[in-house]
Amino acid sequence: MASESSPLLAYRLLGEEGTALPLNGAGAPGGASPRKLSTFLGVVVPTVLSMFSIVVFLRIGFVVGHAGLLQALAMLLVAYFILALTVLSVCAIATNGAVQGGGAYFMISRTLGPEVGGSIGLMFYLANVCGCAVSLLGLVESVLDVFGADATGPSGLRVLPQGYGWNLLYGSLLLGLVGGVCTLGAGLYARASFLTFLLVSGSLASVLISFVAVGPRDIPLTPRPGPNGSSLPPRFGHFTGFNSSTLKDNLAAGYAEDYTTGAMMNFASVFAVLFNGCTGIMAGANMSGELKDPSRAIPLGTIVAVAYTFFVYVLLFFLSSFTCDRTLLQEDYGFFRAISLWPPLVLIGIYATALSASMSSLIGASRILHALARDDLFGVILAPAKVVSRGGNPWAAVLYSWGLVQLVLLAGKLNTLAAVVTVFYLVAYAAVDLSCLSLEWASAPNFRPTFSLFSWHTCLLGVASCLLMMFLISPGAAGGSLLLMGLLAALLTARGGPSSWGYVSQALLFHQVSPRSWRGGGETGGGQITPSLFGWSWCSRPGGAEQGCVFDPATSPSPHPCTQVRKYLLRLDVRKDHVKFWRPQLLLLVGNPRGALPLLRLANQLKKGGLYVLGHVTLGDLDSLPSDPVQPQYGAWLSLVDRAQVKAFVDLTLSPSVRQGAQHLLRISGLGGMKPNTLVLGFYDDAPPQDHFLTDPAFSEPADSTREGSSPALSTLFPPPRAPGSPRALSPQDYVATVADALKMNKNVVLARASGALPPERLSRGSGGTSQLHHVDVWPLNLLRPRGGPGYVDVCGLFLLQMATILGMVPAWHSARLRIFLCLGPREAPGAAEGRLRALLSQLRIRAEVQEVVWGEGAGAGEPEAEEEGDFVNSGRGDVEAEALARSANALVRAQQGRGTGGGPGGPEGGDTEGPTTALTFLYLPRPPADPARYPRYLALLETLTRDLGPTLLVHGVTPVTCTDL
Repeated sequence: MASESSPLLAYRLLGEEGTALPLNGAGAPGGASPRKLSTFLGVVVPTVLSMFSIVVFLRIGFVVGHAGLLQALAMLLVAYFILALTVLSVCAIATNGAVQGGGAYFMISRTLGPEVGGSIGLMFYLANVCGCAVSLLGLVESVLDVFGADATGPSGLRVLPQGYGWNLLYGSLLLGLVGGVCTLGAGLYARASFLTFLLVSGSLASVLISFVAVGPRDIPLTPRPGPNGSSLPPRFGHFTGFNSSTLKDNLAAGYAEDYTTGAMMNFASVFAVLFNGCTGIMAGANMSGELKDPSRAIPLGTIVAVAYTFFVYVLLFFLSSFTCDRTLLQEDYGFFRAISLWPPLVLIGIYATALSASMSSLIGASRILHALARDDLFGVILAPAKVVSRGGNPWAAVLYSWGLVQLVLLAGKLNTLAAVVTVFYLVAYAAVDLSCLSLEWASAPNFRPTFSLFSWHTCLLGVASCLLMMFLISPGAAGGSLLLMGLLAALLTARGGPSSWGYVSQALLFHQVSPRSWRGGGETGGGQITPSLFGWSWCSRPGGAEQGCVFDPATSPSPHPCTQVRKYLLRLDVRKDHVKFWRPQLLLLVGNPRGALPLLRLANQLKKGGLYVLGHVTLGDLDSLPSDPVQPQYGAWLSLVDRAQVKAFVDLTLSPSVRQGAQHLLRISGLGGMKPNTLVLGFYDDAPPQDHFLTDPAFSEPADSTREGSSPALSTLFPPPRAPGSPRALSPQDYVATVADALKMNKNVVLARASGALPPERLSRGSGGTSQLHHVDVWPLNLLRPRGGPGYVDVCGLFLLQMATILGMVPAWHSARLRIFLCLGPREAPGAAEGRLRALLSQLRIRAEVQEVVWGEGAGAGEPEAEEEGDFVNSGRGDVEAEALARSANALVRAQQGRGTGGGPGGPEGGDTEGPTTALTFLYLPRPPADPARYPRYLALLETLTRDLGPTLLVHGVTPVTCTDL
């Protein structure tokens, strides 16, 4: 992950000349077309037109006439409930990063990986191709119903010749018109769609006015042939105007034969027709490559379109039930034209919706195909679709799709294929729900969409609803589509695909083998897999042997827990790690847990479902000892973990020095993809150690000793805290050397100072809903760097932001407000850098208050750049000057802790305050100097920098942990 390409890894708030560098995370990749479409033109218009399609004009009477008003409304609610669940998932994924071209395919592939994403993307592409053909054939049939030579309706003009060849010619001509518009680019398509939208809106407005303005009338129906081919007398339907008797007659269902096909209708068949007409919710998402701001436009535009179409459908259902008798509804699906004040306007609306649906399908298909070709999942077969015009329009993909639509048109009528198209759409919708469900279950810190009106329940319900609807509409097509998806996924797996997208399966595997999956389980109660140097080589259950497995497969049908963990660990592949699924995996080095209990719980909150290991180094040499002194200590440490209620493992080692022992633990702790990436240490200062066992209720003596068969009290298992002034096991030189070792081993480092002063409610496992408001302050800039620090955010600064954001996800810290401080030089204009930082936070989906502070002369703003590594402590400056800088930085931080909050300097330990206080401060930890002789000076500067700041975390990150990509 260290080499992961991201627009944020070298992000500067100020460029070389003081200008802003672009945030290209939302931009199109490599020479793609500039984003031009707004939310309304790019999402609302195509989604509304696709969800209306031809159903809104030609199938309202069909649905209400057969199902009745009550069942029709129930069908509509069920259909839109299913669509709304998918819309929630689309909104969540679209607001979790920069969305590029490809719409639903891009979202699915970047979440579920190339195999599943590529197979579903190809199916979604074929669905759009066939959907375009179906719309064109429906348009041809609508035209011929009025103008065809064989038209049987009472108002047919009979001027156009009919037949297979003529129908194919009409469809090809219309396809040429649609293809020409799409080939010329998204801009022309958007203008054409907007014109179509106006025509459809005007036509619908005329229909709604006609329901009120037109008086009762009898409408002649299409004659039906009688027995032996004889003609029946003319039949009429009745438009009664608003009539309560008509509404009463239309409330209940009255399923009958479909006069167009002769088939007997039922709830499922009518629902399938209604659902087929409103599955266009991805029309806006398919335009993601041309949207100015897809992460905002897709959720907002799709929700507006869904709400608008639902309102129009409900209104038309009510108006039809109030004014039209059952005979008219069942025998004339195009009755809108018969009751309209100006019938040609209804025809214009019908033709416009069909034409717009075909355009939307064709341009959506071309964008999906272009994304598939650009990702090179299917090799040379799709290579021509990569070609784009100078303006970025993928005209080759449009022509490619145009040719496939032309082939589909050769099949003629596509009534059967229409069900297949809907099933393909539902497969894509189910995959979107599954993608969101996987992200939610994986619980990676970088999954923090700005749209929050969803949960894993809605995602799971969306998947189940889409699958159920597939088999309800066409069991054969549903089974065939799933089989096709499996074959395509197998083909892509065998061929191999890009691994730089990340695999949510790896994040799910990591989550599956989390500590809560291994501890406290089993029917016997309290069983656990116990680490042997973190190898989990044996497990124990109460009543069994102290070592050795007592799991009996004859009495438990479930797999052996050790076997399951081993399989999961083997499937965790570090080569598939991706920055967007990064999570902290902590190794906390503890000397004596009596004085580290608050830090132990704080680290538990920082892990965000990741690995958490408590490490301890016992000093000694095995050559001079009769036995290993480490093994007997495991029981006490495991009891500590249980009593502290943290989800952690214990790893102990024997070493001649703490520094060497820390190196051992950093190298060998963990297995496979589960290895610590962050070292956590308590701060090295002269504060007298506290015995938290005496004040913490969880470690009271009665709780330790009253239970029958319990182990000895923890107070007897760990030595008392070190007396003030007594020698330490770790020297200041070795302490800084341990930090330097961790950074050399590419491990992030966190130093915690005064964690014992944290508010107790912030360390609890509850909701943290306290009456007093607390702040979490983040200084993502190197305060010991005289210049270059202000206006600069690097990998370490992003790591600070990520860790503070992770802490805010913990229930106990939900109410805390995140504040980020941006330092300005004395000659820098206020506001500019703040705006760029806010843009960065917006792309990272981090909600925080940004405050600018002036980096005054007393902080060394006028000094020249440091020579080595950009850190003041690495330069050749004098101790007096360095100490003055650290004091100035400390005063700056303390001043902001008490400014405008009502709290005094020093945060929560500064006395009784009525206003908000700073509960925790995140500071940038500079790298230790290259010369070990400067280690004491470095530690003294850190002590000066953090003096009287209250609970403080000094953080230095060396690996990328966040990105703007989806």
